Amino acid sequence: MTEAPPKPHEEQMVLPLRWRAAQGQKDFFVSDANSEAVAFLDGWSTWPVPAALLIGPTGSGKSHLAAIFARRANARLWDDADRTASEEALFHAWNAAMEERRPLLMTARSMPADWNLTLADLKSRLAATPRVQIRAPDDALLEAVFRKQWRDRGIEAAADVTRYVLSRIERSFEGVARTVDALDKAALSQQRPLSIPLAREVFIDLDLDER
Repeated sequence: MTEAPPKPHEEQMVLPLRWRAAQGQKDFFVSDANSEAVAFLDGWSTWPVPAALLIGPTGSGKSHLAAIFARRANARLWDDADRTASEEALFHAWNAAMEERRPLLMTARSMPADWNLTLADLKSRLAATPRVQIRAPDDALLEAVFRKQWRDRGIEAAADVTRYVLSRIERSFEGVARTVDALDKAALSQQRPLSIPLAREVFIDLDLDER
């Protein structure tokens, strides 16, 4: 029997094979923007300390990637460490990771120097913590994020709609999320499918320039 060819988005998946079984219900798309982060987490056994920071903008997939890592490495996960309600609790979690030699992965939107920390001991520990960043999205990742957000809603975005939308919006993870939300609300309120005409009307309402 001839094996079915892979879907287009699968051809660009470069996530290490041993991670794939841990993806759960959602796909994680790897591109130039996040491949460094994937490689960094894949090599966690070489970290100088059993703790690390995964830094990236809102909507970049860092929490998803961190969750995959936590399951794979039996690691503790501290999401949004830059917005923690207790610096002392984060400090003790860092120390526990050292004592137990169990990895601790913290996610954040910015570097620790920008967190306005007051606990000196936590500052010093975070300064010694290895970190990796998810960079600004490239074309492949923006398309994957756009399509994934629609799949999460039970909708498969057509290629022509995807190209039309992505050529007209802010090229950021947050820009994609805002646009998908606006299109989804319009589609639901008007009981219409996702399409270029729908997107055109929404963009006029949002006062986005046609290009």
